[in-house]
Amino acid sequence: MKLSALSLALLVPTCAWAAKGPVAPDAIEPGSSAAKPADSTPARLGASRPAAVEMNWTPISLPDGGKTAMLGGSYLMAVDDSWGFGPSAYGTAKGNYGGIFTLGLTAQRRWNIGSSTHFAAGLYVGAGGGLSSEKLRFGGGLMLRPELSIRTEMGDWYAGVGVAMIRFPSGTVSDTSYTVVLGKANNFASFLPSDSGRRGRAGARTGLGFDEVMLYGGVDKPSSRTQNRSGVPSTGRMGKAGADLRQYIADGSWWGVEAAGAAQGGADGYMEILANAGQDWAIGSPKLRLGGQLGLGLGGGGNVDTGNGWLLRAGPSLRWVTPWGPSLRLEAGWTQALTGHFSGSFVRLGLGMPLDITPSSSPAWGRGDVDQGVVRTSQIFASVVHLPDVLFKDGTREAISQYNMILTRDLSPHVYGVAQAGSAAVGRAGAYSIGLFGLGVQSEAWGAWRLGAEALVGAAGGGGVAVGGGAVGQGELWAQWEGERLRLRAGLGQWRSLRHTEQSSPLFSVSVGYAYGTLAR
Repeated sequence: MKLSALSLALLVPTCAWAAKGPVAPDAIEPGSSAAKPADSTPARLGASRPAAVEMNWTPISLPDGGKTAMLGGSYLMAVDDSWGFGPSAYGTAKGNYGGIFTLGLTAQRRWNIGSSTHFAAGLYVGAGGGLSSEKLRFGGGLMLRPELSIRTEMGDWYAGVGVAMIRFPSGTVSDTSYTVVLGKANNFASFLPSDSGRRGRAGARTGLGFDEVMLYGGVDKPSSRTQNRSGVPSTGRMGKAGADLRQYIADGSWWGVEAAGAAQGGADGYMEILANAGQDWAIGSPKLRLGGQLGLGLGGGGNVDTGNGWLLRAGPSLRWVTPWGPSLRLEAGWTQALTGHFSGSFVRLGLGMPLDITPSSSPAWGRGDVDQGVVRTSQIFASVVHLPDVLFKDGTREAISQYNMILTRDLSPHVYGVAQAGSAAVGRAGAYSIGLFGLGVQSEAWGAWRLGAEALVGAAGGGGVAVGGGAVGQGELWAQWEGERLRLRAGLGQWRSLRHTEQSSPLFSVSVGYAYGTLAR
């Protein structure tokens, strides 16, 4: 991830969110989308909005006497000259607590207090959990993290220090500590959702800035040295499902982020989030490419002993870019926990779908040249999902409520792809997390209203919820109200384990979202 703001935002070129100097959006010319041109006129980008990618490191003491640190990442988009908010994720990265993850939303207020300094007050609200004991409990999974910090700006980058509290209100984890912040200012450029289906033109990446998303399934084979957290050898195969987002920075060179969870093999609740980079080269054909990749990130849960949570991954990759745009990827390699007792080989197969026009490598790019494609609508939702009848491993059935982040992308006027990830926030399943992907269908809009349905599969586990090996699925019907960019959605459906026949529950969801257009091939 995640992962943008859920509000109607206005461009403020000289706000604390922007880099020094004015933001440089594509000009809105006569005949642009703002002037509602005829369909024969290509849609043009609207004004860019200031945004920021921000990371922080917060050491905390735990109630069982141990110490850890939470590493957090956020994508924040400006609402006005003071406010911004967007999706965030946190994971433990110190001590012997690998596998504690949360996902949520951060709101942040900034004040300029000098030519290159700003003060920030933020609040993160999310859900998750992980490794627990009699003293260390995450309750229902809700996590709050207020922060006060001061930052110094260095061009597009900024760094600072502050104080933050990490608290699980229904659990036992609560501590206040210093925090270190590192961020980079950028811009969020997009088309209006009403331009969907039209030819468009742009001189920069649009939306979240990624060129491709891959959905994949794979198998990890732990080495003979792998043990679980009880010290017992654990060498059984683990099936995983996940997704990654990739941005190409040169011919065959890329960086990205990926997230996956256990879907088979008795390690339900295992989760990993990594940053990665790689390079591949054409072999015989420009469309067939062989290369390698390297990843670093956090993982754990599902009784997998990853120590402090840090994972290193490396291996070869084979990519075939089809004539129709999507690509097939075969990847393999080795995963190693930097501490703990987990290592092993992996292999996975994935389908990559283009998200945006990859900027041209021509030196003229960014000096007025444009690429053309078709505008497709994407949506980001913050969602509360209620499951009233969930089976736990102790045989009881109780209600839980999840906090989910959802991303959709139109593939045609009536078909869209969807991915979602989240964790339990209310109930007693504080370490339960889920990641799903699938397809949906939607009607034409009737005024401000639209109906749709979707089916998803993926991985889930943790928190004592009975999900078999971790593979789950759900179907949902929904109704949505649409403003220019604001989305309000309510849905109902059914969730179930694909391997535990008794695990099934109705679901009810309420979501608020933000819609934007990106330029597709």
